[in-house]
Amino acid sequence: MGDLPGIVITGASGRMGQMLIRTVLESGKAKLVGAVERAGSPWVGRDVGEAMGGAALGVICTDDPLEAFAKAQAVIDFTAPAATVEFAALAAQARAVHVIGTTGLEAEHLAKIAAAAHHAVIVRAGNMSLGVNLLVKLTQKVAQALDADWDIEIIEAHHNRKVDAPSGTALMLGEAAAEGRGVALADVRDSGRDGITGARQRGDIGFSAIRGGDIVGEHDVLFASPGERIVLRHVATDRAIFARGALKAALWGQDKAPGAYDMLDVLGL
Repeated sequence: MGDLPGIVITGASGRMGQMLIRTVLESGKAKLVGAVERAGSPWVGRDVGEAMGGAALGVICTDDPLEAFAKAQAVIDFTAPAATVEFAALAAQARAVHVIGTTGLEAEHLAKIAAAAHHAVIVRAGNMSLGVNLLVKLTQKVAQALDADWDIEIIEAHHNRKVDAPSGTALMLGEAAAEGRGVALADVRDSGRDGITGARQRGDIGFSAIRGGDIVGEHDVLFASPGERIVLRHVATDRAIFARGALKAALWGQDKAPGAYDMLDVLGL
C-alpha cells in the first residue's frame, strides 16, 4: 500500500463522507491517510473506523486540515462553500489534488478556487457520475440542434435535507444547454416562478426543484415545442456512483499540471 496515493476525506462524518471513506478503503487503488471534520465534531480525535462502527483503521479524524493535507496526494471534498474555499487554499499549499463535489458555490467562491488552481490540480464538478456527464454532453448537442422555439426546462429532485437549489447538476445541465444555444446562462435563466409571472420568455432556460424523502438525485432535461417533446433523463439510486467518480478524479489528477479541470476532462469527453 506504500506506493498508493494517499487520500484525505473532508466532512468525514456525513453520509457522503462515510461513503467516500468506504470507497477509498475498498478500491485497492488508494489509501486513506486522513479525515477532517469541523471543530467540535464528536468524530474529532477518534479513529475513523471506530467512529463508523467498525474496526480501527489507524486513521484519526482531525479538525486541522493543513496537518491532514500535508500527508496526502489528494483531498476529496463534498462539504460547504466556505469550507471548500479554505480547503482549496490549503490543498494548493500542500500541492495535493483537490477534488471538489461541493455545490452551492457562488462567484466569489469560484474566484478563490480558480486562484488556488494556479498552484495545484483542482477537479470540480456539480456531479461526479459518468452518466450525468454523458447527459451534459447530450444536452449541449440537442440544444445546439434545436432553435429557441423549443423551450428548455431542467427538472431536478433530491432528498429533503439538500440545502441548495437548483442543484449543482441542474446548473451544469443549464450551462450545457446555454452553451449549445450560444448564449450565457445568466441572461436566460428562469428559476424564480411564483405567482402571476406572465408568459414564458422565448429562449429562457427554466429550472424546477423538487425536495422530498431520500431521493438521491433525478434530473430531466425537457425540450418542448408545439406538438412534441424530448426528455433526457438520469436517475441516481446509489450515492456510491458519486464517490467512485470522485476517486477516479483524484487518481486521474496525480500526473496533471496545476489547473482547473472538470469530470469531462477526467472522462475524456
